Amino acid sequence: MLGRTDSRGRSIALLLIFGLVAGSLCVRLGYWQVVRHDDLAAMARQQSSMRYEIPAERGAIYDRTGTVVLATSVSRDRLAANPSLLTPERRAEVAARLVELLGLEGDAAANLTARMASTKQYTVLARDLDPAISDRIRAMSAGKDAQLSGLILEPQSVRLYPQPGGGPHTTLAAHLLGFVNRDGKGQYGVEQFYQDQLAGMPTVVSAQKDASGNPVPDTSQVLEQGYAGQGITLTIDAGLQVAVEQELLSAWIADRAKRVSAVVMDPYTGEVFAYASYPSYDANSYQAVAADDPGRFVDPMVSTVYEPGSVFKMMTATAALGDGVVTMKTQVKDTGTLKVDGGRIDDADHEAKGMMTFQDAIAMSRNVVAAKVAFMLGKDTDSASARLFSTWTSLGFGAKTGIDVANEVPGLLRDPAKTPWQEIDLANASFGQGVAVTPIQLAQAYGAMLNGGTLVQPRVVRTIGETETSPITKGRVMNEDLSGTLVKLMSHVVSSVDFYRTRTLIPGFEVGGKTGTAQIWDAKRHAWKVNLFNYSFVGYIARTKAHPDLVVAVRIEEGTPTVVRLGHLEMPVMSFELFRRIAHDAINIPDLVPETHQSPATTIYPASGSEAEPGGGAADPSPDPTPKASNP
Repeated sequence: MLGRTDSRGRSIALLLIFGLVAGSLCVRLGYWQVVRHDDLAAMARQQSSMRYEIPAERGAIYDRTGTVVLATSVSRDRLAANPSLLTPERRAEVAARLVELLGLEGDAAANLTARMASTKQYTVLARDLDPAISDRIRAMSAGKDAQLSGLILEPQSVRLYPQPGGGPHTTLAAHLLGFVNRDGKGQYGVEQFYQDQLAGMPTVVSAQKDASGNPVPDTSQVLEQGYAGQGITLTIDAGLQVAVEQELLSAWIADRAKRVSAVVMDPYTGEVFAYASYPSYDANSYQAVAADDPGRFVDPMVSTVYEPGSVFKMMTATAALGDGVVTMKTQVKDTGTLKVDGGRIDDADHEAKGMMTFQDAIAMSRNVVAAKVAFMLGKDTDSASARLFSTWTSLGFGAKTGIDVANEVPGLLRDPAKTPWQEIDLANASFGQGVAVTPIQLAQAYGAMLNGGTLVQPRVVRTIGETETSPITKGRVMNEDLSGTLVKLMSHVVSSVDFYRTRTLIPGFEVGGKTGTAQIWDAKRHAWKVNLFNYSFVGYIARTKAHPDLVVAVRIEEGTPTVVRLGHLEMPVMSFELFRRIAHDAINIPDLVPETHQSPATTIYPASGSEAEPGGGAADPSPDPTPKASNP
């Protein structure tokens, strides 16, 4: 007889094992259902829901009148497709229809066809569709016999610059405005500087999504409420801006220049009325410009520097007249050539004019006289260099002006306190060599000379939303008497020299200013460029002698002279002629310039100096010479 194979102990052990397993399962189930309930629910919601942003409407940009729209946002469709829904034959048919409809050729047609031939669930075929094209696609996609299928039209905001510029294939004030890229980010100019104010804040939304990943209607929930961007009104006058751009185009062609730039500014408030450079670009086609020549985006007014040449003689005059080193009628001997430690400096014509008044030397742009006066600023080279450098920095050079445009650079100055200047350095500095500045810095500095002595920050925005901006002053940098003397000196420059007078004066108005013609150093060749020069003019126009109305700064970069002889470099459109045209355009814009001016408020008075004598006398006719220095 066989024995029994069961055992009470074995049964109990098995029972315990099953109990432990069951208990573990219950504990684990409780852990997932109770402890991890919230986490699992969140994960489930995440898998079935989506979080996305609804972009805010970007604020528009207007000219100073508030009526001319310079930049706005419009709705345009983006064309996308789900090729995976279609057969290969159907994909080819749709691609062929779209190529014809969109007028594509070459690489663009091949690219669209390749995208439609894929098996992706989503691919972008075209952007910024014209509304008429969008309507045709919708019509051709409707009905049982639709010619197009598998397509998606997605509305998106597109930045539009509706005003044509003063030159072909340009939009108005392109360098000043900049543009907005596909991601909604401002690039360059006002669009970049005021990105936060213009862009607003997007609305963050969550919603359930379908199998294709698209939001399910009526399931949206606002997580973060956004707000629209603010509109901006500029200080720019659209009418004047067009006129200035046309003047620059004309000069660019006539002078065969690399680039021509100009700014028109109120010296009392810092408001910029016109601001332009040519060549410019079409901001509506920024992608094509980026592919062809992205350097066109760089703003020459604030982002590039150059040696200004003789327009900087007014800085030497500011220091010398302010310190009482000379008066307008002080006699200084012009020797044509001056040997100094480290080299030699020359007047452009290498001719000695003999004894002449300081005001005539500035009018005739004599380098030797400017250098001699610079040496008189101190008891030795170090102290004279420090004094001239101090004048530069007090007038804003070596620092950003603070203008509300993106990518401003501070310029290049060599501080004599850190690297002592030799005599040749001080001589060159007296007539604007060995220093690099921007046109907007020149406009700011001359503005202080014209407005009674206060440095005022340039600005291009008049209102942000409903809030008006206010002038920003940086303090008094000279007394009113010195300012008045400098105005008379600028007037003397253009009225006493026939070469300037016949092409600068405007009947019925007061004008004044200073020219600059500078050689250009070619760093690659380690030599001066041949027959290419930077021509500048900074000056004012006024209805009365007491109150200069506008400061105008122009720069003709790498202009090509048609008359080249010692001391005489003439182009079809000289810098002072371009000034006259622009100043005449500006003064005749209705309601642009107030009838009376109030001097800007000031807080600092660092400049010392005594009253200088007003000018008088006449100078021999002579063109603005080319400032240059040579080393032995």
